[in-house]
Amino acid sequence: MAFFPPIPLIRKNVILKKLRDCGATSEKTARTLAEAGVINPNGFKHITELLVRQGAIHRTSDSRYYV
Repeated sequence: MAFFPPIPLIRKNVILKKLRDCGATSEKTARTLAEAGVINPNGFKHITELLVRQGAIHRTSDSRYYV
């Protein structure tokens, strides 16, 4: 039986950590995922959208994010 890592969970944790680490904690300090250091920021867009819908992260009108 092969083991497949839980990619969505890993991606979620990476996004949250990167935003916290770069200080993106308010609308004023929000960063794009690329600025926050997320590798392949346009990959797995559904995970980013899920985080926004769940309220784990917030998106500004110019597509920057913060926790």
